[in-house]
Amino acid sequence: MIRIEGAIETPHNHPECVAAALEPDNLTLIRTSPIEGGVRAEIDGTRLRSIIASVDDYLMNLAIAEDVCTAAVRRQGGSEISGVESGSSGLKNR
Repeated sequence: MIRIEGAIETPHNHPECVAAALEPDNLTLIRTSPIEGGVRAEIDGTRLRSIIASVDDYLMNLAIAEDVCTAAVRRQGGSEISGVESGSSGLKNR
């Protein structure tokens, strides 16, 4: 059995927010976490088609998460997003 592993690192102005928005998608193939200046998605699996489909979904969700976090910061007047944490249902107010 072939094991396929990799990582995708993308820069973001609000990595904590983006990672929290993607947290519900942290399943068996892809796990996302914030890093300094961005987010890192670690990919691990054995079926190439499943990995390709998961990465495709991840990239679409990543673009949406970036847009949502950017809009949230703009709505708050450019300040960092406060009172947001990740959970099993995505972003939620504290």
